[in-house]
Amino acid sequence: MPVAAQRSEAPTTIQTDLGAIFVSLELSQSKWLITSLSPGGGEKMSKHAVAAGDVAGLLARFAELKRKARARSGRCFPIIVIQEAGLDGFWIHRVLEIEGIESHVVDPASIATSRRRRRAKTNRIDGEALVRALLAYQRGEPRVCAMVRVPTPEEEDRRRLSRERQALTNERVQHVNRIKGLLFSQGVFDYEPLRRDRRKQLEERKTGDGRPLPAHLKAQIGRELDRLELLLKQIKVIEAARDAMLAATQVVSPAPAMLLAVKGIGSEFAAVLWSEGLSRHFDNRRQVAAYAGLAPTPWQSGSVNHDQGVSKSGNPRLRTTMIQMAWLWVRHQPHAALTLWFRDRVKQNGGRLKKTTIVALARKLLVALWKYVNAGVVIEGAIIKTV
Repeated sequence: MPVAAQRSEAPTTIQTDLGAIFVSLELSQSKWLITSLSPGGGEKMSKHAVAAGDVAGLLARFAELKRKARARSGRCFPIIVIQEAGLDGFWIHRVLEIEGIESHVVDPASIATSRRRRRAKTNRIDGEALVRALLAYQRGEPRVCAMVRVPTPEEEDRRRLSRERQALTNERVQHVNRIKGLLFSQGVFDYEPLRRDRRKQLEERKTGDGRPLPAHLKAQIGRELDRLELLLKQIKVIEAARDAMLAATQVVSPAPAMLLAVKGIGSEFAAVLWSEGLSRHFDNRRQVAAYAGLAPTPWQSGSVNHDQGVSKSGNPRLRTTMIQMAWLWVRHQPHAALTLWFRDRVKQNGGRLKKTTIVALARKLLVALWKYVNAGVVIEGAIIKTV
């Protein structure tokens, strides 16, 4: 005689005794999808769409959700909103906070997803996943997702100088390489576009077979030099604004001046370090390394236990700057404890794995600089410039 399977008495639907209205926003350039879960509405999530940028329509939908929840339960519930960090930046978050609405911005890469080979993805599914992540986060579940610390408008604007300078520097490299490539095809190998006498050099150059440069080629290079010279002027303007920003920041915090006092750290490194990382609050050194994407990623399963290298999931500008600084640190701070550690580790490896070890040095150096600017702990053996 078949035995009936015992049914679990545990609830299988979403808990509806909610203390708030949970809302997720799926943002695109054409429309905003609003997914909500309201008290007294059962386990079903409602979905509505408004045109992208229609803040009035968004707030009107929130008011309608509150009205319906009050009609069902007789109580007035607050609204808690979640959205992914992305192209829209943080202005929607700031609008919601001005309206008195609790808002969260989540790192989309931190939300758990199905590991099926072919995973379905739609705005509808993503909106529901965001609501579930918000519910778990509000319950206090650990590691359910990573909420972004939204910078102030001043902090966000302060980053633009170093980021714009990096973009212009990359563009400068492209123009220099293009000019050298055009001349290389004509047998000219010694032309330097960044020299001040770049125009005079161009007039004196001849092709590898002794001919003057072709007229159209010369005109093309001249237009490239026009764009290159404009870039050089803009870079100088940005560097002047960066130095003024560092000087003005020293009134609020001594950290930029402390960074500039360390030998091997110039204005650009100090600006990137301060604006991209060290101006934030961190609870411990692990958070510092993780924010820069320099934290190690373990892989442990049964008897398998090895390191996969750094996560690279943090701030890419800060990570790149720290690796560059680590190479310069070894040169400019030869007697520092971190430099001695690096050389000893490379010696133990027989002179190999320098690139891997320099990443570890970059992580240690970032933590040491964080302690230096926040607690005044001087890096052991480091040379501090006298003012």
